[in-house]
Amino acid sequence: MAISISLVLLLLILAVIFLRNGGLKISHALVCALFGFLMASTSMAPTIHDGISATARLVGDLHP
Repeated sequence: MAISISLVLLLLILAVIFLRNGGLKISHALVCALFGFLMASTSMAPTIHDGISATARLVGDLHP
């Protein structure tokens, strides 16, 4: 749960930065958000979630 919230906050911060710099328009952000909601209801959602979780665990286990 903490990983999901952190990832959502990171993506939100990136979206705000892109919107402020003019690199992302509101319409593009809405299309991406709708695409994300639609992807969450497909059969690929568990696979995507597992991949993101595995990547987060891998990065979290790295010690410099």
